[in-house]
Amino acid sequence: MAAYALTAPAQVHLDITGSDEKFPVRRIYCIGKNYLAHIREMNADERDPPVIFMKPTDAIVKNGGDIPYPVFTNNYHYECELVVALKSGGYNIPEDEAEDHIFGYAVGLDMTRRDHQAEALAKGLPWEVTKGFDQSAPVGPITPVSDCGILRSGHVRFSVNGQVKQDADISLMIWKINEIISKLSEQHRLMPGDIIMTGTPAGVGAVVTGDVLDCHFDGLQPMQVRIGAKAA
Repeated sequence: MAAYALTAPAQVHLDITGSDEKFPVRRIYCIGKNYLAHIREMNADERDPPVIFMKPTDAIVKNGGDIPYPVFTNNYHYECELVVALKSGGYNIPEDEAEDHIFGYAVGLDMTRRDHQAEALAKGLPWEVTKGFDQSAPVGPITPVSDCGILRSGHVRFSVNGQVKQDADISLMIWKINEIISKLSEQHRLMPGDIIMTGTPAGVGAVVTGDVLDCHFDGLQPMQVRIGAKAA
């Protein structure tokens, strides 16, 4: 066993519904611009393909947690999404085999520093400052495929303080889940433990300290997090 000079980070994991076992998270892949209505509300080019980016694993916040309002932003946005968890992977996965690699599904939030995203887009800068910051990836418990089946339709619903803000069916995705997995595997070797945030529908907006955020997807365990005081 290796002797580390510093305390090694703990393995990040997600809960699995109906099981005491945990799902170890390796990477967090994210898909942007995957619902036409969201592209339009962001005044983006409808002809562009969805954007692929990543978040660090330690950005995960589990169900029921508090999220400090982050530093370095005054325009903190939610983006509720269906999350896909992989049990296997590889390079160049054919679309007709992609669903064989799915372990299960969850709901999640791609939290965003929207003010800095606008600057990054305008200047062609990387997205880490706007997407990859601390506590930017709340994800609920994973429901295994054995319990919910392969999901090709179903509603993503999101509310702030009980008021519905997002509600759309994943059948409206521009890139379907099997296409997302296949396209990602052209650029990255997908591995067990990878999770994919599949994109957000229209209705994104800002949150403030004290807001309670509820994420739902048909047949999956819901997730709730609360926005806390500004991070010190």
